[in-house]
Amino acid sequence: MDSLTQIVLGGTVAAAIAPARHRRAALLAGAALGTLPDLDTFLIQPFTDNPVTLMTVHRSFSHSLLVLPFVGWLIWWLFKRRRGRVADSPTRWFWAMQAALLTHPLLDAFTVYGTQLWWPLLVRPVSWSTVFIIDPGYTLWLLLACGFAWWAAARASAQRALVGGLLLSSAYLGWSLVAKHMVERDAARALAAMGLADAPRLSTPMPLNTLLWRVIVMTPDGYLEGQRSLVADTGTMTFARFDSDVAARAAARDVPAVQRLQWFNGGFMRAQTTPEGTLVLSDLRMGVAPNYSFEFEVARRADGAWQAVPPKQRDWKVPTGDFGALWQRIWRAPPAL
Repeated sequence: MDSLTQIVLGGTVAAAIAPARHRRAALLAGAALGTLPDLDTFLIQPFTDNPVTLMTVHRSFSHSLLVLPFVGWLIWWLFKRRRGRVADSPTRWFWAMQAALLTHPLLDAFTVYGTQLWWPLLVRPVSWSTVFIIDPGYTLWLLLACGFAWWAAARASAQRALVGGLLLSSAYLGWSLVAKHMVERDAARALAAMGLADAPRLSTPMPLNTLLWRVIVMTPDGYLEGQRSLVADTGTMTFARFDSDVAARAAARDVPAVQRLQWFNGGFMRAQTTPEGTLVLSDLRMGVAPNYSFEFEVARRADGAWQAVPPKQRDWKVPTGDFGALWQRIWRAPPAL
């Protein structure tokens, strides 16, 4: 999720657990710990300029549930030795720090990007894909709770606001799971009628909401994309068909960057061959056809075979180019084809 969301989530959970007399300090400490895992990008950049590596190592060691508890313990131990607030209430502060750290990767796992919760184990990144990376429906309640708790400080009303913010934001995550189930049910019915009941598919919410969703379906010659508004759409879900150079992707399967991206995104990629003979892979999970946020040049054809080249990332594209049209699409179904 975005930095603001992680800051207010960390602050809310830490302040809800820490002693009331330390509430403002806990808000600040939780905010810092809540954003700490995302510093991995700055730690990685001095060692590589490979964009595929930078993308796929992000949310790995710094987001691991096998690593962060030890980081939290070390930070707690260092502050406890200083004999300040942490030493005054060590047990409450221990759990406040752990919660601020561990909620970060767990929340990230609700997005489509992929979070390596079990690093260094070689398992596919976790991606429940039920909320967009920025979603005011989740963040607002935590932001209000933090603001009120800072003002109320040690008063009991601050604790009620913090707990209420956590309950409301968690309820929103619960709703996102229900919404995803509804979309996938509608998609499954439509795909079964098309003879694609077993085709690999992925559903993900469109930017800033959980009412409008995209569904990507991989086919033998390319992929399908469909949209579903839980407010406006009725009847059978429809899909648009797009081509992908699946033969080139299969031929280049031994290229390290292709293997790495395949592992990271589960194969939800578009392959294109440029006139110059360069293989470009696009991550279908982020963006809207035909523009995707992450596109990489990974190989070049030489002597009839694909040869690895230093990966190059193409210009980043925003997930949608017209937020006004996105808003209208939530409330209005497209004209019938």
